[in-house]
Parts: sequence; C-alpha cells; structure tokens
Amino acid sequence: MTAIRLPAETKFADELAALGRTDDGSRPPGWALSPKAVATYILGASKPVDGVEITPKFIGDKALVEVAIATLVSDRALMLVGEPGTAKSWLSEHLCAAISGDSGLVVQGTAGTSEDHIKYSWNYALLLAEGPSDKALVPSPIFRAMEQGKFARFEEITRTPAEIQDALISILSEKQVAVPELGRIVSAARGFNLIATANTRDRGVNEMSAALKRRFNFVTIPVVSKLEQEIAIVTKREAELRADYQVEPTPPEELVTLLVTMFQELRAGVTKDRKTKVNPPSSVMSTAEAISVLFNSAILAQHFGSGQVGPKELARSLVGAVAKENADDLKSLREYCETVAKGRDGLWKSFHAEARRALRT
Repeated sequence: MTAIRLPAETKFADELAALGRTDDGSRPPGWALSPKAVATYILGASKPVDGVEITPKFIGDKALVEVAIATLVSDRALMLVGEPGTAKSWLSEHLCAAISGDSGLVVQGTAGTSEDHIKYSWNYALLLAEGPSDKALVPSPIFRAMEQGKFARFEEITRTPAEIQDALISILSEKQVAVPELGRIVSAARGFNLIATANTRDRGVNEMSAALKRRFNFVTIPVVSKLEQEIAIVTKREAELRADYQVEPTPPEELVTLLVTMFQELRAGVTKDRKTKVNPPSSVMSTAEAISVLFNSAILAQHFGSGQVGPKELARSLVGAVAKENADDLKSLREYCETVAKGRDGLWKSFHAEARRALRT
C-alpha cells in the first residue's frame, strides 16, 4: 500500500542521514542532530552534503528559525503563532523530524480534546478484567514523547478548552505525569520537549492563561510579504504536491506570478504600485491557499482541460477557494477583476475574461 503522505522523517530520510554522517557539532541530549545541522535541514544547503542535496523546507527568515531552534535547546517549549497558511505546522513537523527523528507524536487541538489526549487513558476491557496495569494504560502522544525522550507536537492549542490547556502546565513545569492508579510518577527522559502552534486569525477560541504562556517561548511566523519569496514557496510546494499525486501539468511561471500578486494585493487591500485600493475578502488569502488553488488548477487541466494550466483553470479554482468561507467574498474578487485585472496587459486580460465567466456560474 502506498501512503498518501509520508512523514517528513521518511520522505527526507536521505537528507537526514547525510547530515547525521557529517554532523560534527555538539548535540543536546536526545537530539539526532546538532542545532546547526537542524537549521541546515530546515533552510537547505548551498551545496550537497555527503553527495546529497539538502532542499529548503522552510523559505523564510533564517533568524526566526535559529531562534526557534535555540529555544528548544534550552528545554523551553516553543509556541509558533501566526495567521493560517504561514507554515506553522509544516515547520513544527520538520523540527521534530530533524531533532527526534519522529514527527508523528501529535495532539490535534479541537473543542473535543480531553485530558486523555494530553496524559493517558485506559483500555477499559483490560481495566475491568485485570485492574489498573501498565498493560491497560493507553499513553497519549505527549506521554509517549516523555517516555522516549522525543518531541511532541500540539496543533492549534487555543482551540482546546482552558482546563485542557492548563493540564499542560504541570507537564511543562515538572516534566512529569502522575499516574495515581498505578501509584507512580512518570518523569520525562532527556530530549523531551513540546512544539505547539496557535492561530492568530481565529478569535472564537480559548485564550491561553498567563501561567501557560510563561511556559512557552513565542515565535511569530509572519505572512510572506516579498513577492519573489512567496512565488518560490508556492512553486516549490505545488510541485511537491503534483509529484505526490502524479499530476503532470506544470503551471507556467507567469501564471504563478499572477496568482501570488493577486493574493498579496487582496491581503494588503492595495495594488503593488499603491495606486488602487481593493476590498480585501474575509477569506484567508494565505500562501497555503495559493498553493491549493494552483494545485487544483493543475488537476483541472489534466483531467478536464487541454493538459495545459491556464487562466481558465486558475479562475475556476480561485472562485471556489474565495467563496468557501463567505459567498459575499465573491464581490471582492469581482471588484478586483474589474478594477485591477481588467486594466493590465498580457495574461491578466485572459484571466479577467475567464474570471468573469467563472463568477457568473
């Protein structure tokens, strides 16, 4: 069976192995690589390492990545915050893969997350038959990370109820979990730590308590503002998705530039030349959303088009992405097409015509 998505430590196993063979830096207890080698894995290397190309996993501020890694060296938990689509989860996964060799110890925060997901639960059939025992204990991902001296991930921590968030305080402070049913306390092995993510856009969630915030060092992942940088991110990640899902049509560079320019202008509420104001939609026009729109355009071209990704496929994909949260956002897109895209030359004129058709359906 072929997995839909491989974990980072499997997909990039050759790169991690090459870095491990050549890494002569000091490694904190429990770390598979030195902090410098972790940064090289995340940011990429300018030349091959032991014959293996180290590709950039995160295209962004080098100093931001170094601060995040330095936080983890100190045994202090790391909180990655930012708007949706800024690669918080992507960065946390690759940090865990490089440091622990395991990115799969994950708690996904939701309104239904319980203390069992943070600490442990029981196999109730065994519990009733034999009573409390190690065999009946079902450890959470965080519990297993503590036992194995690895990193755990906590995604969207502010989506969980306040009492669940506060269950982390003793874990992060004491590095221990009490199991009163077994009369023992489980202490974390050296190398354990936690990387959490939080979304700054969602306000209908539970704010973290001051006590819990003090247990984390916060690193904010900014929205990409440089056009060339965002184009590079979108191009790279979309190409990876096409390879994973065996989608052949490659979007032309000019179309990628058009899409990213449009997303940046809609986010900013003004065109790049600062001459025309636009009405930003309430939908999140994130880098991740741009990647999704471009990838979906390639799928449309392969299965329902000519095999070439063009303005028609892009317009159809974009309309669906903009309207998914609020149908009124289509007004913002329509206004942008009429006030901005219509007046531009080249591919923009073709896109304007296709967007008008897509917006009428």
